[in-house]
Amino acid sequence: MAKVLIVNVAFLFRSLDTDDLSSTKPENKTIFKNEENRKHMMQAIMNGAYKPSSHPVGTAPDILNIIVNITGCIPQYKAPTCAKNCLASKYRQINGACNNRKHPTWGASNTILTRWLPSQYEDGMNEPKGWNPDFLYSSFLLPPVKVVTKKIINASNKDFHDDGLYSHIIVEWGQYISHDMAFTPQSITKWPTMWGVDCRSTCDNQKSCYPIKIPTKESFSQNGCIPFYRSTAACGTGDQNVILGIPSAENPREQVNTLTSFIDASTVYGSTAAVEKKVRNFSSEEGLLRVNTQYFDHGRDYMPFVDDTPSLCLQDPHSASKERIECFFAGESRSNEVISLAAIHTLWVREHNRLAKALKNLNPHWTSETTYLEARKIVAALHQIITVRDYIPKIVGSSAFHQYMGNYQGYDENADPSISNVFSTAAFRFGHATIPPILHRLDSQYRDHPLYPKLLLNEVFFRPWRIIKEGGLVPLIRGLLGKPAKLPTQKELMNEELTEKLLVLSINGSMDLASLDLQRGRDHGLPGYNDWREYCKLPRLDTSADMTMVISDAKIISRIMELYEHPNNIDVWLGGLIEDLLPDSRTGPLFACLITKQMKALRDGDRFWFENPMVFTETQRKELERHSLSRVICDNTGLSHVPPDAFLTGKYPDEFVSCDSVPSLDLKVWKEDIEQSTSCGLPMKIENGAFVFCSEAVLIYFCYSGYYLEGHEELVCQGNHWNTKPPFCSDIDECLDEVNPPCHSSATCKNTQGSYECTCTDPYQLTEDKRTCIDSGRLPHAAIVSIVVGAILLASWAALCWILVCRGELLFKPNKSNSGEDLTESSLQMNCSKCHRISLSFPSIPLEPIHKETNNGHHILLHV
Repeated sequence: MAKVLIVNVAFLFRSLDTDDLSSTKPENKTIFKNEENRKHMMQAIMNGAYKPSSHPVGTAPDILNIIVNITGCIPQYKAPTCAKNCLASKYRQINGACNNRKHPTWGASNTILTRWLPSQYEDGMNEPKGWNPDFLYSSFLLPPVKVVTKKIINASNKDFHDDGLYSHIIVEWGQYISHDMAFTPQSITKWPTMWGVDCRSTCDNQKSCYPIKIPTKESFSQNGCIPFYRSTAACGTGDQNVILGIPSAENPREQVNTLTSFIDASTVYGSTAAVEKKVRNFSSEEGLLRVNTQYFDHGRDYMPFVDDTPSLCLQDPHSASKERIECFFAGESRSNEVISLAAIHTLWVREHNRLAKALKNLNPHWTSETTYLEARKIVAALHQIITVRDYIPKIVGSSAFHQYMGNYQGYDENADPSISNVFSTAAFRFGHATIPPILHRLDSQYRDHPLYPKLLLNEVFFRPWRIIKEGGLVPLIRGLLGKPAKLPTQKELMNEELTEKLLVLSINGSMDLASLDLQRGRDHGLPGYNDWREYCKLPRLDTSADMTMVISDAKIISRIMELYEHPNNIDVWLGGLIEDLLPDSRTGPLFACLITKQMKALRDGDRFWFENPMVFTETQRKELERHSLSRVICDNTGLSHVPPDAFLTGKYPDEFVSCDSVPSLDLKVWKEDIEQSTSCGLPMKIENGAFVFCSEAVLIYFCYSGYYLEGHEELVCQGNHWNTKPPFCSDIDECLDEVNPPCHSSATCKNTQGSYECTCTDPYQLTEDKRTCIDSGRLPHAAIVSIVVGAILLASWAALCWILVCRGELLFKPNKSNSGEDLTESSLQMNCSKCHRISLSFPSIPLEPIHKETNNGHHILLHV
């Protein structure tokens, strides 16, 4: 079916004549005069570069929509026109666009993960490593990822060592901040049956399915394999070009990052205007974020619940009530994966609202929008400081940090801050080896809590009820501060809670995180371990003897060589993970290189980096640098004592300090002189928009996301009055955006006032990115209703037959005898006195008799 479809679509493009691409531009009349023009045209369509002035049915956008629906690819984000007013210099856009004026899409959401080395696909463009069973690497086959997990990575829950330096919260920060930088959605098409495959029910490599084969049957496997969806391809890359009949060697498969690359607290605020609008409380004059209205944590706020209920989050199995605790809603969709991660998200929602209230109190003339933007700007800066100052040096070691990153030298417009494929898919997944199998909850003396005992990881996946019903944030945060992380040793890389009991809500059954990580690297076509060592100017390892330079455990080397047979074949994630740790670090030399190179790009290529003199004043910057994660915990949990550095392990109470002694942020340096900013008086407010002062004499009006401004954007104070009337804001229909559609083509876009909604047709459901539909695996509601109605009718018919046959007194005599008669005429005969015979026949249907024996020994003859 897929091959026929490809041929037909390719034929469609080849057969298009000039009328099919009609335009008011005369040059479009000759666009297909030769094959080369056709190829350039089709490539332009896929890349979004071609945009005729009119779009009749069958023109470029319509064709692109068809292809996107068929293939499930993600259209690439196109460069917007960047504003040049003071607002654009003061605050970053929610989707990260226009951070770099010359390259507006660098770091923006829904852009391609960048490649530091060319991809390696088995067919050169699309097929991942290991796809073809006879494809050789350095003359050898790649080992199945599940075998690698079993023989090298997997360890018992009992076999792990506590980290002597770092606390459990360093693990959670790593996961949290990784969710601030990257998310790659999985391949979904709106009509998966078009390709004849459901990735949850096949063990074959087909289209978007690359199942993880299990050599021996295990209790948590499904039909001998673990389901695996390939990451979604960007349109115009990989096998999408085959459909167009265009050679793809120059455009191999690429994956998309749906988040902003920047460390900008998109975990709190979102990476799209639609998500940002949902997390905000627009009824507040203080620029606050929405909070939960049903439950409170000893007077403190929880995050709001998701709007779509009932949500997929698991419920308390021992609850006697029908009350549901839904999934929390945050700026990033994965906040419910584990309750400790949800706790970190909650801290920052509280911190934003705390800052916003204080800023509004200092500057009562600020609008709600100004207050929100200034609080968001501070929260983003704190994320940057905690990550780069406190977290990264502990992960890579001080030596590698200074070697690859060094001190800040200012904003570099030539530095691309986009997240690299190898960083997202391999290097920053080092943290999976630092996750302990147990999550502790502690009392006020930092001992195991008598009411809320420690939990295995499989007991905290997607269970927000454990936060609300079991003590709130405080016992969890104490556990993260008072208990150590897991030490990533070569013999104990990942525990069975992750390799055998991982929960993914869209897949029935348990998953294996280690095998998923390995398979994802192959899916993305990442080059091998040695290629990346060479990239980092580290020596290649060509023999087992060479490997002893970076791996001290000879048994591990032996196992690796037994499976991979050549160091070139080692998956980069495994190779980086298995290296000896650098001094005072939690990574080896390869991952230290890749992580710090990415962090340097994120820092130097971010125009809104907190150290850039254009972002904060010098006094504001100094105040920001006084802040810490420990201070955030003090201000938002009610804990009275914390470690001076939250990431370092410490014994309570000796190595904890009072919150009174932890430096805090003095917001007075954000206070504005009201007389300077209101020399003409405050201007008129506008509906669905606000204004920001650029100076005491100039202000800029702008509209909230989802609206566009009509009228004069800039007002100037002349004497004692403003030079013009305020503008007004009109609703944008985002669903009409053909260049950067807000919803994936698998979903239906519905415009709402100031925003939009992505919806799915039954039985599809939205994935974590809230813009892509995936098959829910259940029957459509309409089908269920039909089945239920059919079952009722069948049951009613059966009951009626039983009454007539076994209880009735009526006798329906047949029109004809049933022995050798003509069966082309309908007949019904019942001998209810003996309850022994029913015959049904229908016109022109050859019938065969089947005898059934009833419970009372009588026979029913059915012609079927």
